[in-house]
Amino acid sequence: MALETTAGGLAFLVGRLVFGVLLGFMGLGHFTGLDGMSGYVEAKGVPAPRFAVIASGLVLIGGGLSLALGIYPLLGAGALAVFFLGVTPVMHDFWSVDDPEQRQSEMTDFLKNATLFGAALVFVALSGTAWPYALNVGL
Repeated sequence: MALETTAGGLAFLVGRLVFGVLLGFMGLGHFTGLDGMSGYVEAKGVPAPRFAVIASGLVLIGGGLSLALGIYPLLGAGALAVFFLGVTPVMHDFWSVDDPEQRQSEMTDFLKNATLFGAALVFVALSGTAWPYALNVGL
């Protein structure tokens, strides 16, 4: 398996760090932009919008750190996959938007989240093996 080589292990480390840190950064944005994001979530009809933004921020931060560090990767990747699966069609329902620019923006965010969902599933699939350069807690 490619993870067992030095080059494969280093590539996996860089990929994990980029993916995990960027998700954590996205999660921090839920707290720094809490009021604006809560208004957007409320406009989408999500109940308890402020709580939803805080909870989703915690999932992104926790899941991102889990993958970056290799701590309970199945839990982190699984939580991220469920998050993206549930949130993406609700928050980025481009098919229901009339304005062409807004529709394009929602479609871009939908496709971004679908990609992140796919990546989270890859990490779910790899969570049962020891990861090079990781803490490997909870495998």
